[in-house]
Amino acid sequence: MRWDALFDDMEAQLASVERLELEAEIAERSRADVAGVELADRLRGSRGLRVGVHLASGSFFDGTLSHVGAETLVLSDPYQQVLIPYAAVSRYQGLGRLAMVEPSSVRRKLGLASALRGLARDRADLSVCLVGGADGAAELSGVIDRVGRDYFDLAVTRPGEARRAVNVSQVATVPFSSLGALRSLRRGEL
Repeated sequence: MRWDALFDDMEAQLASVERLELEAEIAERSRADVAGVELADRLRGSRGLRVGVHLASGSFFDGTLSHVGAETLVLSDPYQQVLIPYAAVSRYQGLGRLAMVEPSSVRRKLGLASALRGLARDRADLSVCLVGGADGAAELSGVIDRVGRDYFDLAVTRPGEARRAVNVSQVATVPFSSLGALRSLRRGEL
């Protein structure tokens, strides 16, 4: 009987050590997996969720995360959409834990300039939130006239005014690094 108890005890100790080693290995693999996850993948996994985005300028936007690109995301609500470059963000709230890699190599290459060119082509009336400067954030309204490699020209108008030469008060050249967010009304909303 004593031998049976001794072997049972040794077997239990061995099983306990093996279980601890397995748990440690699982934890280490989990940490290694998380270390390889990029923020854009995490954002893609949160599509469809209500997300809050705090900009470095102090501005805050929230809405349903509807698009995640290579350099930007889009928040949507019933009235407007907001395009936000990742570089302008200081923190997010409400992201899920799921991460999804972008399967399309074409989409992985479409950056901020591509999105801005689409807005310029559509002649979308925009509200542009700028970051930096002594006063923090500033806002301009207008229509994007053209998009360069790292800047865009905004024909500045009063909110809601059509982009006509007589309505343009100035053409502001905005470096991408100064862009905090772009707001546009959803199509069909006025």
